Amino acid sequence: MRFSESLRKNHQFRSVYKDGRSHANRYLIMYIMENGLGINRIGISVSKKVGNSVVRHRVTRLIRESYRLHEDIFNSGLDMVIIARPSAAAVGYREVESALLHLGKLHHIAQFI
Repeated sequence: MRFSESLRKNHQFRSVYKDGRSHANRYLIMYIMENGLGINRIGISVSKKVGNSVVRHRVTRLIRESYRLHEDIFNSGLDMVIIARPSAAAVGYREVESALLHLGKLHHIAQFI
């Protein structure tokens, strides 16, 4: 069962940046905002500062897969924007997964069993 959709439009990202709350760690920055829809919408942003297109796409896939595997522990009804920092280019899946779960805990949106 799929619990999430993607944020696709620029105005959706800007709305989360403007009205959302943010927390950061070494590899990621996460903005969250209530959306009132009952589902999560997630947007991933990886700038050119992170690396070339191959590196940026790899980091995007790592973030998306980390979220997908832990999607059921996140609260519903949120818009999330996850921004990769340049240090995320040199790490593997476990570090990205750990960073994502850490941010979920900081925002109090992850329900660990």
